[in-house]
Amino acid sequence: MTQQYSLRDISSRFGGQVSGDENIRISRVSSLGNAKQGDICFINDAKYQKALADCKASAFILRENDAALTSQPKIIVDNPYTYFAKISSLLNPPAISHIGIDPSAMVSSSATVPSSCSIGPMVVIGEQVVLGENVIIGAACVLENDVVIGDNTRLEPNVTIKHHCQLGAHCHIFSGAVIGSDGFGYAEEAGVWLKIPQVGRVIIQDNVDVGANTTIDRGALDDTIIEEGVKLDNLIQIGHNCVIGAHTVIAGCTGIAGSAKIGRHCKIGGAAMILGHLVIVDGVTVSPGSMITRSLMQADTYTALMPFQTHKEWLNTAAKLRHLDLLTDKIKQLEKDLALLKSSL
Repeated sequence: MTQQYSLRDISSRFGGQVSGDENIRISRVSSLGNAKQGDICFINDAKYQKALADCKASAFILRENDAALTSQPKIIVDNPYTYFAKISSLLNPPAISHIGIDPSAMVSSSATVPSSCSIGPMVVIGEQVVLGENVIIGAACVLENDVVIGDNTRLEPNVTIKHHCQLGAHCHIFSGAVIGSDGFGYAEEAGVWLKIPQVGRVIIQDNVDVGANTTIDRGALDDTIIEEGVKLDNLIQIGHNCVIGAHTVIAGCTGIAGSAKIGRHCKIGGAAMILGHLVIVDGVTVSPGSMITRSLMQADTYTALMPFQTHKEWLNTAAKLRHLDLLTDKIKQLEKDLALLKSSL
């Protein structure tokens, strides 16, 4: 049966001021357009006033400035979006995993697996692996030798954690992620590429989320480090020896080349590309699709985009860009000529 909570229950748990019937019971979160009785919705902006007026939800979450937009029961808070996230987590708890080791799992006799852990079907756990309390390992995950995982961390099915890597407590690793694969390291000799052994580790600190099919390469010599509270989207590539600062968020399809160091509380938009050996200081925002080719030493928002055009128009633009130096020289000469002309008058 779906769990229900009254607005009074919710505000007692998360704070906020209830306006209207505090006994209204909520069982689901919903968008404004699809809400029904028993649902709760949020708005962050008064521009959604029309959608709010037509909405069939039983209650709303909004700021005090927007409270007059509806006469329906509501919870007034400073940040409706984060409050909505908390209610969604309350109403949609993770699926319950069965405690114990599935008979089809292969667990080394030297591994430490507390009785509070859940080990799913077809899991492989290598030698000297150490798991904390309440760790959940989904079906078909592979943990190579000497992996360490902290308390209450969850691996969704088909995650691979390579040898000697460490994950902190309360992490969530989604399906298809590969943690600790070799970094892209080769040395050229006589036209032939020689592989450089990657002997570092990946160290992931507490409360980190790693999205589906994201890859984090182990260090060549030193470790690749993902600090506490980092949130990584799907399909991200993080190269060897990178450091991602605490509480930084990175959106999908981003590529970060080796030895880049990204500060704390940064926001990296989707499909951004960050070249190797760069430093990005704390608090930087990188717009989606941007190519970052130099270090960013001041907190700001950085964008490196060209508006899209038809291909024919883009070719014309590119041709003009190639001649910018020549045009600049011509302008400088014209400025000199104009100055001489003015002086002769």
